Amino acid sequence: MNKSLKIYVYPHSKDDPFANVLLPPDTDCKGNYASELMFKKALMESHFVTKDPNEAHLFYMPFSISSMRSDPRIDVHGIPDFVQNYISNITLKYHYWNRTGGADHFYVACHSIGKIAFEKAFVARLNVIQLVCSSTYFPSSYLPHKDASLPQVWPRGGDPPNLLTSQRKRLAFFAGAVNSPVRIALLKVWENDTEIFAHFGRLNTPYSEQFLGSKFCIHVKGFEVNTARVADALFYGYVPIILANHYDLPFSDILNWKSFSVVVHHIDIPVLKKILQGISNEEFAMLQSNALRVRKHFQWHTPPIDFDAFHMSMYELWKRRSVVRVRLTPSMEFM
Repeated sequence: MNKSLKIYVYPHSKDDPFANVLLPPDTDCKGNYASELMFKKALMESHFVTKDPNEAHLFYMPFSISSMRSDPRIDVHGIPDFVQNYISNITLKYHYWNRTGGADHFYVACHSIGKIAFEKAFVARLNVIQLVCSSTYFPSSYLPHKDASLPQVWPRGGDPPNLLTSQRKRLAFFAGAVNSPVRIALLKVWENDTEIFAHFGRLNTPYSEQFLGSKFCIHVKGFEVNTARVADALFYGYVPIILANHYDLPFSDILNWKSFSVVVHHIDIPVLKKILQGISNEEFAMLQSNALRVRKHFQWHTPPIDFDAFHMSMYELWKRRSVVRVRLTPSMEFM
């Protein structure tokens, strides 16, 4: 993959009125939805990009959902129109889409609002590869095996900490908004517990203090399954607890999540403490050791480095590339 995969990125000028949506950002990417912008920056600084569409295995449509969402000219409700117009424009100017109906094209989205992007381009939605953070099996917008799960990562500065297990005196930690039945159930059972810290809303102290003082971090489905909490757990040396049924975990066809996390069904929330207490010190040490080993896969770098989140995402795309490649002739490149 590293030597062979080639991506053609649809070109756009800095003078384009929507350059803020189509081009990589000039500044550092921050916040919950940074992953889609970090991917774009990393790709454009990588050796995977080709200017020759004849070499391309895949074609990247570089519009950013998070940028569209915050652009008052587009806004959330205008995203489907923007995507529909974008596809119409590239099919008029180029023939790459028409060869496969978009099956060798992909886009990247981290905000959950990305699930509406193809509402007005139904056929395209069935074909285009989606690399998205909101990867739940239920919405018809996400098709496992065609699409792939992107890790939602809040970029953290500096080197990851590496504290000893003995410094983690609390059993488990969760803090967040109560915006789903699963979170309501978790808080109802464990809000007043002394070993499982379950907190509603924002903390008065830095999250890192709670991260570094606990053995497990609980990832609970909110409005959507995606959250930066899993990547944060790995960054701070936690073992993640996954409480999000029907979630296509990032890189799940590459990594063995059971080797570095604990996956718990919603119905087992009342016995969560018993489950965690049943994990021996030796088992926890193995889980944490593996968590520290895999956290490099959940970090972004520009330029990208081997085995980081960018290269893992590229491998997911490599596995989904079309097995049929049509070589273009000069007469096919433009209408």
